[in-house]
Amino acid sequence: MLKPSVLTSVLAYATVGATERAATAAARFVGSGDERAADEAAIAAMHSAVDAIGMAGRVVIGEGEMDDAPMLYVGEGLGAGSGPDIDIALDPLEGATLVAKAMPNALAVLAIAPRGGLLRVPNIYMEKLAIGPGHKRGVVDLDAPAGENATRLARSRGVDVSEITVCVLDRPRHDRIIADLRRAGARIYLISDGDVAGVIHTAYPETGIDMYVGVGGAPEGVLAAAALKCVGGQFQSRLFYRNDTDRQKAARAGVTEINRRYELEDMATSDAVFAATGVTKGWLLDGVRRAGGMTHTHTLVMSSFDGTVRTIRSAAPLPG
Repeated sequence: MLKPSVLTSVLAYATVGATERAATAAARFVGSGDERAADEAAIAAMHSAVDAIGMAGRVVIGEGEMDDAPMLYVGEGLGAGSGPDIDIALDPLEGATLVAKAMPNALAVLAIAPRGGLLRVPNIYMEKLAIGPGHKRGVVDLDAPAGENATRLARSRGVDVSEITVCVLDRPRHDRIIADLRRAGARIYLISDGDVAGVIHTAYPETGIDMYVGVGGAPEGVLAAAALKCVGGQFQSRLFYRNDTDRQKAARAGVTEINRRYELEDMATSDAVFAATGVTKGWLLDGVRRAGGMTHTHTLVMSSFDGTVRTIRSAAPLPG
């Protein structure tokens, strides 16, 4: 028997509506070269959609602190006010650069959990290591070299390390990781943006991605952890401080153990619902498409409460 949860099918369906609206708004700017316009359109659309959901929501992962973001800021209350107390983590447009350049894997992303169910982190960087389901706990280790982790994962799968593909953000800070993976003999899939998608793809064999490693945004780490909570996998992380300003941000966010290593269960401590709608076509989701007077969207929605994973294709009339 499933345990009771405030995450009802109604709430799950509402998250889909929110990511669809954000994706549709952002898609108007595919190939425009205008990252800011795409981002602002997605933010406004998601804000309106989430604020109408029947819940007492609070943003724990959003567009930044109140002074930096006019809406969807950390601590903002959203929802119709009635209904369950909910934590909200969101990225209305993960991959504004991807949209501006008409590149693949841009997403509109939203996760919800009961109040206190999602880790609040500052808007700084985070070390991340993720693999998909089906492996014993601890098969990889955040503190081990990337090449060693690829070798361990290959051993767990019963294959040669040359059959392991690791997703890494293409950044100079990852030169050492990339070199270590190549010495080990692993394959590397470099991405320009979109590390939430990179982590999620480790859970789906059809993407060809076996492991994600590197330093990326901490808020995106919580969103990715919420997704893996729903489908299985392992996720390890630690906040990455570039300077004293980052440490001050962590203190304001309530972080007391500055060097703590977080496991998946530390980042998503309760049931979660995760939804992602494709803005541009990617490995798992098609992008927004306009045809025959309709707007077509493709969404992945997952729930750890009942273990369901659904892909939803929707069509809505184009605005007059």
